[in-house]
Amino acid sequence: MQESVNAESKKIFADVREVDITRAIVNEFHSVLIDRAESDVIVIGAGPAGLTASRELASMGFKVLTIEQNNYLGGGYWLGGYMMNPVTVRGPAQKIWDELGIPYKEVSDGLFLTPGPHAVSKLIASACDAGVKFLNLTKFDDLVLKNGRVSGVVVNWMPVSALPRNITCVDPIALESKIVIDASGHDSVAVKRLVDRGLVKWKGMDPMNVEEGEDQVVHKTGEVYPGLVAAGMSVTETHGLPRMGPTFGSMLFSGKKAAEIVAAKIKELGK
Repeated sequence: MQESVNAESKKIFADVREVDITRAIVNEFHSVLIDRAESDVIVIGAGPAGLTASRELASMGFKVLTIEQNNYLGGGYWLGGYMMNPVTVRGPAQKIWDELGIPYKEVSDGLFLTPGPHAVSKLIASACDAGVKFLNLTKFDDLVLKNGRVSGVVVNWMPVSALPRNITCVDPIALESKIVIDASGHDSVAVKRLVDRGLVKWKGMDPMNVEEGEDQVVHKTGEVYPGLVAAGMSVTETHGLPRMGPTFGSMLFSGKKAAEIVAAKIKELGK
């Protein structure tokens, strides 16, 4: 009995004060915010398209900040459809899963399936490993627009938007970048800010047609206004393309294409 008491009284963890934990969190958060207040690229939305674009750009050596209004990353990539978590891609998008080391199976000719949590966690980890920094629970509020060009975003804490209007006098902050990617999904938040000002046209999503929808979202991925690139479902909503439902190949390919376009445009800006 005495040996058991002695074993339970032995210290396991290091001596760390509560205030040390608080300071570590605050210092690290603010170091990221200070460093990425001016980035090469700001990505709005950390779903499959936004995460893929972020990862690709960070791997190229660009300073990338991704903002996400939820407290988690991954968007709809956690689930396939109808609250069931297997996710699918159509070939050749499984090659991206190969890059990330995600196991999958071919369930029919050209259709590949894997658990959503496995796919999204690998993609998140890969983006982090590449050097992407994230501000989650951060809500897009507006764009920074200078000389007819998008030059950053205006953001606020997501919880501020849930407060009653009479106590929400909390000013946002601005973050600057060379290029912004709108990967905010159906909301198309950055594109819609420009639509509200008559600078961009927005059509809204058409009914489902998987084959046409997936191809077109990749083809149409690109700059919708100087300094603003649309990726993923934001492309679908902006250009009035057919929805494609719970298959994610076009989201991954759109993210890759968005990264290639952004890299080329930053190179042009540097000339």
